[in-house]
Amino acid sequence: MLNDIFIKPFVDMFTAPDFLLQVLWEGLVSGILYALIALGFVLIFRSSRIFNFAQGIMVVFAALTLVGLHAMGVPAWICVLLTLAVMFGLAVTIERVVLRPLVGQPDIILFMATIGITLFLIGLGEIIFGGENKVMITEELGIPTDSVVLEPWGGLLILEQKDITAVIVAALLVVALLAFLNKTRMGRAIRALGDDHQAALSVGISLQQIWVLVWFIAGIIALVTGIAWGARAGVSFALEVIAYKALPVLMLGGLESITGAIVGGLMIGMLEKLFEIYWGQPLLGGNTETWFAFVLALIVLLFRPQGLFGERIIERV
Repeated sequence: MLNDIFIKPFVDMFTAPDFLLQVLWEGLVSGILYALIALGFVLIFRSSRIFNFAQGIMVVFAALTLVGLHAMGVPAWICVLLTLAVMFGLAVTIERVVLRPLVGQPDIILFMATIGITLFLIGLGEIIFGGENKVMITEELGIPTDSVVLEPWGGLLILEQKDITAVIVAALLVVALLAFLNKTRMGRAIRALGDDHQAALSVGISLQQIWVLVWFIAGIIALVTGIAWGARAGVSFALEVIAYKALPVLMLGGLESITGAIVGGLMIGMLEKLFEIYWGQPLLGGNTETWFAFVLALIVLLFRPQGLFGERIIERV
């Protein structure tokens, strides 16, 4: 038993390095998508202290809108622009109808409001688009669907081109987001709200504008994530469950840390895949990816409650 836990997995990694690379690649693709979803949570929490429970269904709703518009005969890239317009309209509506009347209310009230948004979007999505599975318009968007075959160390490594595209687009989106937050006036305003909410408001930063902006950015992230996950697994309300993998990413990286969201997503994506292949399937019969990330995050929280990149909170009485 000890041999199966501490020796055999590492021997397998050493003797089949090409397969190890394949596992790490699959984990990297999942991890960067987890990180993207986590960024949506982090941005909204930093700017408004609201834990956005609706981020998962926003991924589904964006993907359904894109596919639904194309089914009506709209060209693929026009569908992307129209979906972005829908996500902007959703951001404005949420700010004016839900969040603005609740300014100053306890955090739990705002959190419950995002649960209400989730249930509303589920019902609206089912009414408009139906509940059946749909196929992402991968080829129509120009996303390649072939494979790249490599032979490291004389072995075999297969990289799906749609996964390569997803990684590149996600990386560019993260770079663009970091540049926006660090180089633009509105980006610095978002960071200021995250650093000191009251001080930022006192110097004239508009809370309403920032809320619309961060919810729209979260909508853009949701659309990119929905396209990437939809290309891999189809478009259905099951994507919402996948999106909640961002929760252990947040626990691991810290709820307010953009760096933590990125690093935490990559860590969880690769570690859960390694555990599934080398320990989960041989010892536990597989299916460990459904719970491994949450157990890992729980272990981290036992020793560092604020997460790996979160700031330690010191209260003086």
